[in-house]
Amino acid sequence: MQGIHKIKLFALLGVIVAGMMLIIGCGKKTTTSAPPPPPEVGVIVVQPQRVALTTELPGRTSPCQVAEVRPQVNGIIQKRVFTEGSDVKAGEVLYRIDPATYQAAFASAKASQARAEANLGTLRLKEERYGDLVKIKAVSQQDYDDAHAALKQAEADVASAKAAVESARINLDYTRVKAPISGRIGRSTVTDGALVTASQPAALATIQYLGSMYVDVTQSTAELLKLKQSLANGVMKKGSSAQAPVKLLLEDGSSYPLPGVLKFSEVTVDQSTGSITLRAIFPNPKQTLLPGMFVRAILEEGINEQAILIPQRGVSRNPKSEAMVMVVGAEEKVEPRPIKVVRTIGDNWLVSEGLKAGDRVILEGIQRARPGTTVKVVPFGAKPEAK
Repeated sequence: MQGIHKIKLFALLGVIVAGMMLIIGCGKKTTTSAPPPPPEVGVIVVQPQRVALTTELPGRTSPCQVAEVRPQVNGIIQKRVFTEGSDVKAGEVLYRIDPATYQAAFASAKASQARAEANLGTLRLKEERYGDLVKIKAVSQQDYDDAHAALKQAEADVASAKAAVESARINLDYTRVKAPISGRIGRSTVTDGALVTASQPAALATIQYLGSMYVDVTQSTAELLKLKQSLANGVMKKGSSAQAPVKLLLEDGSSYPLPGVLKFSEVTVDQSTGSITLRAIFPNPKQTLLPGMFVRAILEEGINEQAILIPQRGVSRNPKSEAMVMVVGAEEKVEPRPIKVVRTIGDNWLVSEGLKAGDRVILEGIQRARPGTTVKVVPFGAKPEAK
């Protein structure tokens, strides 16, 4: 009897174990039968837009006017009148040169003029008398001709004396060395008592006008040729203003508050650098800009009416160093797309080839977006769905 009970017990346990395995197997089958949901990716839809294209070029500032002060007569500096580093006005006296010899020369020239004018009066009266006498044959024609010639020579002497007086007056005035232009004057290279000579090579001081400043920048001819080709092909259009506006970045990275304008560009290429020089002018009322400062000028090249911009985070490089993006194509599947980029504009790439309006470029979830994978598309930046 005990053997029969043991057989029944083993049979019951076998039935229980088989039932549990069946239940577990059914559960596993139910879990694996549901496919996983497609990965979610954030995309942007390509939309052409109007973009003003600019280029940033390095340059340096220089004053619009610079004048080197030099003496125009010889002499000893009696006194320096100006304060170094101050603002001076055109015509303001800067130095005084000892005028003694030039005052004497001026007085001598005036005396010579008075003597010539006195002699002229006598000869004019004589010529008038001889003119009346020659009519009645009281004097010979030769005598009258001599008197007339003497009168003309006296008139020439008076004119020469007047010129000598004016020259002496000018030299006397040159003993007061004046500012040729208005601006900021630098340090003096001479002191009181120094001997100076007319038109000497060394300047006494330098004046720079700082109310407006030039900014000279260089642009490579390769970039210039690309710009002209884009304008010729219609990809870009010129701005509407006659003078291209220019913005300025200072050495510390801050923006200069006042805009400038492009004045001209050189027509000759620098053979050593392969570039041309562009000159812009900026107002400088507060004298923020100083001569010789390093700056970066932002020039407007033109306008692209159908520009395609893609954030840099959505662009990668393949082993050939070609720019690539992942797009969502037909049947919501991921496709790699090679593109050509021209330049960066802010945090975007300007795309010239490879994308068109309506293309959906993946910016978020690229790690899960393998080529050929079916994905779920959501706008870039949208909040993920609650799970």
